Amino acid sequence: MKYKNILAAALCLPLLSSCLEKTPSDYLPIGEGMNSVTAATQLVNGMYNTLKGKALYSGYLTLCPDIQADLVHAVQGNSNTFVNLWQWNILSGDSNVEAVYAGLYSVIGQCNYYLENVDALKNSLTDDDLIIELDALTGETYTCRALCYSELIKLFCKAYDPATAEDELGVVLATSYSGPKPSKRASLAESYKLVLEDLARADKLLDPDDNAYNTVYFKNAAVHALWARVALYMQDWDAAIEHSSKVIDEGPFELADANRKYTSTQSYLQYLWADDASLEIIFKLGYTQTSYGYPTGAVFLNFTRDYTYYYPDFVPSQWALDLYQNADCRYDCYFRTLQTGYSHSLSCPLLVKYYGNEGLLQLNIFHVNMPKPLRLAEQYLIRAEAYCNKKLYSKASADLSTLRKSRFSTGGTLSVGEDNWLDTISDERVRELYMEGFRLHDLKRWHRGFERKSQTSCVAEGGTLKISADDPLFVWPIPRNELEAPGSEIQPNESNR
Repeated sequence: MKYKNILAAALCLPLLSSCLEKTPSDYLPIGEGMNSVTAATQLVNGMYNTLKGKALYSGYLTLCPDIQADLVHAVQGNSNTFVNLWQWNILSGDSNVEAVYAGLYSVIGQCNYYLENVDALKNSLTDDDLIIELDALTGETYTCRALCYSELIKLFCKAYDPATAEDELGVVLATSYSGPKPSKRASLAESYKLVLEDLARADKLLDPDDNAYNTVYFKNAAVHALWARVALYMQDWDAAIEHSSKVIDEGPFELADANRKYTSTQSYLQYLWADDASLEIIFKLGYTQTSYGYPTGAVFLNFTRDYTYYYPDFVPSQWALDLYQNADCRYDCYFRTLQTGYSHSLSCPLLVKYYGNEGLLQLNIFHVNMPKPLRLAEQYLIRAEAYCNKKLYSKASADLSTLRKSRFSTGGTLSVGEDNWLDTISDERVRELYMEGFRLHDLKRWHRGFERKSQTSCVAEGGTLKISADDPLFVWPIPRNELEAPGSEIQPNESNR
């Protein structure tokens, strides 16, 4: 068994030079080199620590894509946080976009430093147990790099089309730590090829018999969960089914059941979000009382403004709330009608999915929850969508019904066919994955636009926005500092302005 100390280190991401020239964060033992398995473990801990930072899974990477889409409305009196994204006024110098780009490349830099040094360390070892431990760390590192590149591709590239991927722009593929860095973007096909290669390497290194639920480390199941997601985005339906099935059918995971009690007052589904623990979690980012990420739920609640009322920046769009049926227990788990403290006295359902981890709430740490980048529920949705694309509607219906029955107090059975499957999948992904960072990417890959309708006490500018399916801002602009860095030949996106 591996024991790892999650290192508490503040993430600082200066944006004055190219992200590709960044060095790993200062908790990495650069001066000493990676001369022991302990040092290698510290490097991997650093990767996990960076992933949970404000720019990434506890903050912008999770929130911004869904806020930009059609799931929320900005409230009158808001703090102006993310409002420019919500209004689709996104510039290449946007600080949130820059932070996400820099954050992901920072983790990639940490991965590359590890991978550049691991062979020399492995060749120096004679203890078989240490070699096995190091191989597992290497598998985690390849998984981490694949995850980061997959996120960059989703945000900064067009949706994958097998017929055109060779000719579309991908991302800059930095695969080494030392030496010159690439100055141009690879193709979209080449970018996804690297992700798949990293996942294949990780699959060989991470023991499939060592899987565990609710883990804060990348295990073999995480490799296949991410592989299934990537395959779905690449329209490789067979691979999506293959890898999601490994997780669903062979893993130790179970859907969090809304009909089973974890405590006398709390169902397994409620426990998943209130305590950040579940048999459903494939991979989460672990928090402690002294080391935790950004308060993800702050923009939806802002209770700490006066500790009496709520001052949300955003409230759920009514159309999304209307998707939930009376028997759907996710509604009460995700939303609660609360009184705001604004002068307009808005009282409406607010998002409480990220109200806060109960252990941290006891310490008066509000709106902080552990990010859960990989959950079993998503795998059912991935497989169902892949089945639909292969016209295997009965299998898709079975997967959707399995998921929904775990979320419904009664019923939940769902049937899809040729005429309704995409709308049904779209609605179910909103219900299940609300504000987990998927909506913008889903609309882009389905080539769907959207239209917002005004809501009471919400900001008018942006509240009636109509976005076409081919709007350039479905693809985020490459940060200006990257384009203007000395020697850069990085090509801009159509959205750059």
